[in-house]
Amino acid sequence: MAANALSDNKGWLADFERYLRTERQVSAYTVRNYLFELNRVEKLFADTESWGAQQHDSLQALLAKLHRKGLGPRSLSLTLSSLKQFYEFLLREQHIKLNPAINLTAPKQGKPLPKNMDVDSVAHLLEIDANDPLSFRDKAIMELFYSSGLRLAELAGLNVADIQFSEAQVKVLGKGSKERIVPIGKLALQAISQWLDIKRDIPCEDDALFVTAKGKRLAHRSIQARLAKWGQEQALGIKVHPHKLRHSFATHMLESSADLRAVQELLGHANLSTTQVYTSLDFQHLAKVYDGAHPRAKKRGQS
Repeated sequence: MAANALSDNKGWLADFERYLRTERQVSAYTVRNYLFELNRVEKLFADTESWGAQQHDSLQALLAKLHRKGLGPRSLSLTLSSLKQFYEFLLREQHIKLNPAINLTAPKQGKPLPKNMDVDSVAHLLEIDANDPLSFRDKAIMELFYSSGLRLAELAGLNVADIQFSEAQVKVLGKGSKERIVPIGKLALQAISQWLDIKRDIPCEDDALFVTAKGKRLAHRSIQARLAKWGQEQALGIKVHPHKLRHSFATHMLESSADLRAVQELLGHANLSTTQVYTSLDFQHLAKVYDGAHPRAKKRGQS
């Protein structure tokens, strides 16, 4: 690093540290974290670069580089905060004329996928001893989540008329008010039928499929709480929630059929790429399916 650049870098960091300790009076822990993050960024500078030579694009590129190196969301957030605080200080001290960190953003982090339950765990969850109205209702809810891969809002919004017993399917209003028809498994239909027999004795406000003991449509949080309760009672050792059952449905369907397009339709995804990420597919699995199924990909001699 050139002499002038080195002098600016070390001098400005020292000034910033004094500012944090004396004027801002932040904790020693915060000071240490800020300086650690700034030194981490500085190590990525070219030999002739200084803090004053950085522009918005170059700083954004440095953040992206740290992201590619595996820096986690919390560390990247702290790096971003450190840069913004530092450049605000440099601007205030008139070391720079423009602040290149104003519109910096942290690289987007992929949302962690929920771990699906294996088939045995799902089977154990659904083997609840239904002996009262609410347990019959909850069993029907869980069976339907796993049978048809519905979203929480989709299941909560169902009416009795949406269940088509003769065709073994359910009419679902998905995202963007898009309607789709999804098959229902035999055990789910049986559980829903048992629940509806009980529901006839409950005065209900509307045609809602799943209701409280007082006849009100079951709220999202209530559904989540009931699933978590059954996960504990069945001693599964994991938190059970609607998205976990939806994810398990998608994963188990894909493992059995390898039909990504069909699973996309069942889940109500607008884009195939969403389904691919959702079900934790990797490229090797897709390539294996392709090689085994596509006529142009089969080895010579195979028919």
